[in-house]
Amino acid sequence: MIDMHPILLLVDEQQLVHKGVRKMLADAPDIEIHSCLEGLKAVATAEHLGPTVILQDINMPDINGLELLAEYRSHPAIAEVPVIMLSGTSNVEVKADAFQRGADDYIVKMPHPIELIARIRHHSRAYVDHLEREAALKALQQEKTKLAAANLELERLSSQDGLTGIANRRYFDMAFDREWRRAMRETEPLSLIMCDVDFFKQYNDSYGHQAGDECLKLVASSLAEAMHRPTDLVARYGGEEFVIVLPGTHARGAIKIAEHIRQTVLDLQLPHESSTVHDCVTISLGAATVAPMVKHHANELLLSADKALYSAKEAGRNQVICSGM
Repeated sequence: MIDMHPILLLVDEQQLVHKGVRKMLADAPDIEIHSCLEGLKAVATAEHLGPTVILQDINMPDINGLELLAEYRSHPAIAEVPVIMLSGTSNVEVKADAFQRGADDYIVKMPHPIELIARIRHHSRAYVDHLEREAALKALQQEKTKLAAANLELERLSSQDGLTGIANRRYFDMAFDREWRRAMRETEPLSLIMCDVDFFKQYNDSYGHQAGDECLKLVASSLAEAMHRPTDLVARYGGEEFVIVLPGTHARGAIKIAEHIRQTVLDLQLPHESSTVHDCVTISLGAATVAPMVKHHANELLLSADKALYSAKEAGRNQVICSGM
């Protein structure tokens, strides 16, 4: 809760009015009074002071009180501060004009002290209540923003492989199902590439598990960097095995991408003295493509790509083989 007593800014060019108002408010020590004798300085004074209510004359020699009211409303810091117009006329048309331009209240000079005090306290309390609501809403919005950011981070972490930083198996399963349904709906081809680091067990035995982890990180990074479309997905499928989803890609395109990936990993030039196919780390890749129809099942494409990967290994590794469904 905002603990704020009424802070009154009195804007009037007559010293006599200022003295009279102060005298009327003598029995209200909770009201803090500040004076401004020049209308042209009222806006700057109000912005500096931060009043909870403004009491001002409607007619001043240097600026019209209603024009000054518009000035208050155009400055964000004081735009919502209640303004009580102080006037020497009770003309209803003048009153109506003042309210139409944004005045919160209208008092004919000089009111009874009890009435003036009541109105000042009322408008001040209403303004402070408004500030409290705004502060509460802002705090709530900040908490919502923090919560949303935390949820996004949790979602990211739950979808990310802890070692390599690319998508994990859980996220792949969801994305693959989504792309399968989309390909079936839009009658587009869907390609899948499965790849495996050749002789990774031997790599671990030769260089240690920490080096093996670094190897997987570098391979995963190379696979991710080889993707050029936001719809393509690279995920760690398990162990040293990775999977790539290529929406809207025909078999020829999948083979081309797979070959590019194979060469990208080879270009890393990671020494692998235990490999029987090359003195550097290599990968074997299996690709499969289908234009999904009702008779097909997503698992068939996965099995087809896995079968192609197995064939690539059997054929000598460090190569790409494409399998049909």
